[in-house]
Amino acid sequence: MADRTPPLSVEELRRLVDTGEIDTVVLAFTDMQGRLQGKRFAARFFLDDVLAHGSEGCNYLLAVDVDLNTVDGYAMSSWERGYGDFCMHGDTGTLRRTPWSPGTALLTADLAWHDGTPVAASPRQILRRQLDRLAERGWRAYAGTELEFMVFKDTYEDAWSRGYRDMHPANLYNVDYSVLGTSRVEPLLRRIRNEMGAAGMTVESAKGECNLGQHEIAFRYDEALTTCDQHAVYKTGAKEIAAQEGMALTFMAKYDEREGNSCHIHLSLRDEDGAPVLADESGEYGMSPLMRHFLAGQIAAMRDFTLLYAPNINSYKRFRPGSFAPTAVAWGPDNRTCALRVIGHGHAHRFENRLPGGDVNPYLAVAGMVAAGLYGIEHKLELPDACTGNAYTGDAEHVPTTLREAADLWEKSPIARAAFGDEVVEHYLHMARVELDAYDSAVTDWERFRSFERM
Repeated sequence: MADRTPPLSVEELRRLVDTGEIDTVVLAFTDMQGRLQGKRFAARFFLDDVLAHGSEGCNYLLAVDVDLNTVDGYAMSSWERGYGDFCMHGDTGTLRRTPWSPGTALLTADLAWHDGTPVAASPRQILRRQLDRLAERGWRAYAGTELEFMVFKDTYEDAWSRGYRDMHPANLYNVDYSVLGTSRVEPLLRRIRNEMGAAGMTVESAKGECNLGQHEIAFRYDEALTTCDQHAVYKTGAKEIAAQEGMALTFMAKYDEREGNSCHIHLSLRDEDGAPVLADESGEYGMSPLMRHFLAGQIAAMRDFTLLYAPNINSYKRFRPGSFAPTAVAWGPDNRTCALRVIGHGHAHRFENRLPGGDVNPYLAVAGMVAAGLYGIEHKLELPDACTGNAYTGDAEHVPTTLREAADLWEKSPIARAAFGDEVVEHYLHMARVELDAYDSAVTDWERFRSFERM
């Protein structure tokens, strides 16, 4: 990976601690569900003891469900293995202030076992491994994530107490691109934009979206690992800012029967000199021969890798015709009906994966996109014809429609096992099985309303 100037240097942190401006440092990693987990340290103790040596955390944090319940079946962490620790080692290139938490700095961590071996199932390590494969060819991946969310004029505690029913969206009608509509929640959006900027991220814009109270804040693309680190910080920080404002926002893929929250992921490659690898103005749709293979790999692996793009039961509710969420494993030039959209020119030439929703773990999704592209290059796969019409009504393969289907494809995929290894495949397969078992055991409001009296 290239050297990078961090948002906050260690020397600056020491100065801020000496002057009393920083008193707390959060050391955190991103878990399977895409959430930040870690510890808050007294800043002086962090500098004197933790920065150089790291800190321990219970390895069950990569072997629990969304409620942090321990579950059987994970090879790396269990009652039989004693639920020991792994080590959190901060990546100083990620050190940043978090203005929404006064007096606080945040450092993103990599996970390792006590012998120094990386924790293979850690999402950040999974992405690092795929980026290392690119680096062996002299390439770097650049990515951007477009993350949508819905804002409600309710606190998180009120929403929880009401079972997330009868909530009050911040906008009562479609405000897609509406300046008036976004002005209704501009105090919140402005705080998020400005404080993410002060945390070292480059904010581009904010805009309204289609669902009630739905908005998107876009950030400038960056090297893939940096983009994913920032994505995780932003997602947590935005929720914290909303809570401070007496509001709540959700990134869940499908909150209701209207439009879901997407997370379109843009990806491009550059060589060691910074030249674009996938672009060729003389090629069809501006694509180099290499990009044709890279994109063909996306098509070939998309169904197998859908578990990385749509990791939850709720994720699959987005995939409906005419919803701007894809149903067809197809690609097209500037075509939003396809799962893969080719856009841009020169250094900005890239493809967009429209499959992921707001609930995606960015490290896993980008790792999947890199691995799929390398599969296409290594096997010199031929790219099928572009879809220039309505992919919803075409004859392309359908994306998986349930988590169960996606998990089955992932389990049986030789592409996944070759790219990620059996340990990672089995770990995330088990995560899916845990979610499926929880869902199969639950009785929903829909069932009660449909069956209590009339069945």
